[in-house]
Amino acid sequence: MKQQHSIFSFSMLLLSLCYINTFSQSPTAAPAQAPAVVVAQPPVATPTQAAAPHGITNVTKILEKAGHFTIFIRLLRSTQEENHLFSALNDSNTGLTIFAPTDSAFSELKSGTLNTLSDGDKSELVKFHVVPTFLSTSQFQTVSNPLGTWAGTGSRLPLNVTSYPNSVNITTGLTNTSLSGTVYTDNQLAIYKIEKVLLPKDIFGSNAPAPAPVQAPAREKPTKAVPAANVESPVAPVDISSAVTFMHNNVVVGSLVIVAAAMFACNVEGF
Repeated sequence: MKQQHSIFSFSMLLLSLCYINTFSQSPTAAPAQAPAVVVAQPPVATPTQAAAPHGITNVTKILEKAGHFTIFIRLLRSTQEENHLFSALNDSNTGLTIFAPTDSAFSELKSGTLNTLSDGDKSELVKFHVVPTFLSTSQFQTVSNPLGTWAGTGSRLPLNVTSYPNSVNITTGLTNTSLSGTVYTDNQLAIYKIEKVLLPKDIFGSNAPAPAPVQAPAREKPTKAVPAANVESPVAPVDISSAVTFMHNNVVVGSLVIVAAAMFACNVEGF
């Protein structure tokens, strides 16, 4: 019995060794993997997509950062042209060009000049410094004069530009100045610094119509009465023919009386 048990135990050991050897040589089952997640990549921007609308440009912020434009900024805000510029830059495809006078440019004006202007004149003055198209410094060589501005065009609002190799001259008929620097440019908005305020003839010209002062009606001076003795009245022609005839008849009658008296006297003496 012990021998049979030993043989059985040995057989079971052999079977166990064979099973272990077979299991170790079989390929290991690969663990199950989750399906791969495909991450969508954003499309590559093409050149046409890269050009985005430039509607966030704030002109007053640019001028504040540059400095020395306090008075011009004040005019932009008081006339509401600041909002007009923002809307135009957001909607326009042609861009804008702004000639920005420095504070020293405004200081050259006669004291109190801006205070004498009406709200409409102040708005026109600001608009006269805005050209409704983008102009680079090189494009001033090919522009047609007079330049149109937001204030309009015409003989009362002339704005002429002359380009030289190293400068750009601007004249309005009352102001003659040059560009003294570029404040900002981004191919849609160009802001140039000028050292004189551009004065339109429509407001500052010598022939600009001024409101006529209200005058009180003139009092009539009393006329002096002319004495009656000094008044010459026309003399009516007098017909003296009857008087002459009467006088002539009296002379004749008188002559006959004298002759008759003489004859009577002679006859009396003869007696």
